[in-house]
Amino acid sequence: MPKILLVTGEASGDMHGAKLGLALRKLHPGIELVGVGGQKMLEAGISLLPDVDRVDVMGVPGIQQVLKGWKTLRTLSAYVRRERLDAIILIDSPGLNLRLAKAVAKTSQTIIYYIAPQVWAWGSRRLHLMRKVVKHVLAILPFEEDFFRNAGLSCHYVGHPLLDDLASSYDKIQERLKLNLNSDGLVIGLLPGSREREVQDVLPTLLKAVQQIRNRHPTLQAVLAQADSVSDSMINRVLGKSHIVQVIKGQSNAVIAASDMLLIASGTATLQAALIGTPMVIVYRTSPLTYQIGKCLVTIPYIGLVNILAGEEVVPELLQNRMTSDNIAQEALSILGDSTRQRVMKKSFQILRKNLGSSGASKRAAEIIMSEIRA
Repeated sequence: MPKILLVTGEASGDMHGAKLGLALRKLHPGIELVGVGGQKMLEAGISLLPDVDRVDVMGVPGIQQVLKGWKTLRTLSAYVRRERLDAIILIDSPGLNLRLAKAVAKTSQTIIYYIAPQVWAWGSRRLHLMRKVVKHVLAILPFEEDFFRNAGLSCHYVGHPLLDDLASSYDKIQERLKLNLNSDGLVIGLLPGSREREVQDVLPTLLKAVQQIRNRHPTLQAVLAQADSVSDSMINRVLGKSHIVQVIKGQSNAVIAASDMLLIASGTATLQAALIGTPMVIVYRTSPLTYQIGKCLVTIPYIGLVNILAGEEVVPELLQNRMTSDNIAQEALSILGDSTRQRVMKKSFQILRKNLGSSGASKRAAEIIMSEIRA
């Protein structure tokens, strides 16, 4: 009976790991799936390893995060050396996963990377390690297949798993009715991130920007898409007594589709928004130290996936000191008041969706994994 270990560290990885687990079990109902992840993987029937915490780190880690990470790495390494696994599937989270791959490389386990590190943005050090320890890369961005193959890695493009959750089109009025929003008037959607740390860094400024936009549009409705990984208590603490936004949890697609404009933290959600087709302003802020380190390492000019894939700044990016409420409100109002700019942005989104291909990434990834196991 095949036994597969799936390892991820972030909320998005937990979601993708759950979908992959379901696809693997559909191909082979008797397969044994164990992993490191979260609630979604558990609900998908993946047995989470006891006493192994998921590691979700943003920026320069603190001492507690470092200690937690090393404990997880030691426990996982011991488990892999002790067990006979047919494959280890690493899902995103390169900080943990590449260290795990390096630590267990001599066990001759089959290591497959699904949702690979963005080494095309961060330079070649991690790429050199991947060549040594990863047998196969399952890419989710079109250009990654040639990139990894040219670097000497076996790689297949399986498509982006976000497409598995998206409808072919959305009716804005119907989505507003689902969210108890007025069917007419301006709606601004806020997506401040899936990690509590980034929400704390971004959301207060977004709320100020919404108030400035509302000064120009008094009937504005604002709705905040709260990620499942972000606690109610943290959101309530940031919002305080403010009633400026309506909070919707776990329905990001609906919030995106119902909105005329999005104020959105850089991350996977920017691609999600582009695939649905809603204009946006990308924002991000992290610690000054993390930002300076990133500037030294990143080799591409953009941070938003939609801009990276387009090769140009289709969507405005307001980062660090430029992420002020004045700048955010100004950019949002400029786009809302310029139909040509909206049309060009939406056209770029349509091209992007076409280039990403069809849904079924999890199924294709599962088929390749099972093929590797049989081989």
